[in-house]
Amino acid sequence: MRVITQLTTGGPEVLELGEAEIPQPLPTEIRVRVGAAGVNPVDWKTRAGAGVAAVIGPPPFTLGWDVAGTVDAVGSGVTRFAVGDAVFGMPWFPRQAGAYAEFVTAPARQFARRPAGLTEVEAAGLPLAGLTAWQCLVDIAAVQPGQRVLVHAAAGGVGHLAVQIAKARGAYVIGTASSAKHNLLHDLGIDEAVDYRAEDFEKAIDPVDLVLDLIGGEVSERSLDVLHQEGRLICLPSAAAAGAVAAASERGLRATAMLVEPDGHGLEELSHLVDDRRLRVLVAETFPLERAAHAHRAGELGRTTGKLVLTI
Repeated sequence: MRVITQLTTGGPEVLELGEAEIPQPLPTEIRVRVGAAGVNPVDWKTRAGAGVAAVIGPPPFTLGWDVAGTVDAVGSGVTRFAVGDAVFGMPWFPRQAGAYAEFVTAPARQFARRPAGLTEVEAAGLPLAGLTAWQCLVDIAAVQPGQRVLVHAAAGGVGHLAVQIAKARGAYVIGTASSAKHNLLHDLGIDEAVDYRAEDFEKAIDPVDLVLDLIGGEVSERSLDVLHQEGRLICLPSAAAAGAVAAASERGLRATAMLVEPDGHGLEELSHLVDDRRLRVLVAETFPLERAAHAHRAGELGRTTGKLVLTI
């Protein structure tokens, strides 16, 4: 099968098209013929030697965790899926999943059936970003109707999904983004959009119950200024959260770092939102597998609205 591999860490140019043996599913695993694979910030960070590179070990390795495709084979003990089922998932994270490839094997319970309302490409953009938003808003913060939620980078890959999930939970949602993206955010149902380039968000926003910070650094610490005393700040990426957690503790506030986990049940909950037309996935651009380096270059510019996806 075709795969994208790298022999060393470095810039996008280290990504190269190669070949590998088609994997065989172990008991309780399925093999998925990959139709599309999402591209996420953790991918290019890991490619460069950061991200979860310490977890998956030194090169050679194959990047990617977002998978959408068709079940091609099932191992013994699998009861949830059959050959031919359309599925999507985020298997193995933070260990290597190898989604930039034509086939992937992983535990069946790390996948869910692809909702009819999503194309294969859209479904490939949902797992990692969608589960990140779901686990932050639902599992950690248990967002309730009427609560005020601030999402930084609200038009990005995780952000645009977080806005919709928070709205589906009945929250009043505020998002920061450049003014060019405000119409999109209002289409997604946001209540307030703040242009972070034109004004200091901490001066423009009344206190909130939850801040989901998808930027990190000084934005996290500034976010403490808009947090209710009983509120919570959730910081991503988790590797950059230590300063905000310490600053929050000094002020008697709560701040939490977060790392997403594989979660078949969470994927099913996201599917229900898609079926109810309360969640849609915005795909900014697609690239064929062999142009994975171009996808990374596009992502690293930091200007993407929605998701980048490889088609396989």
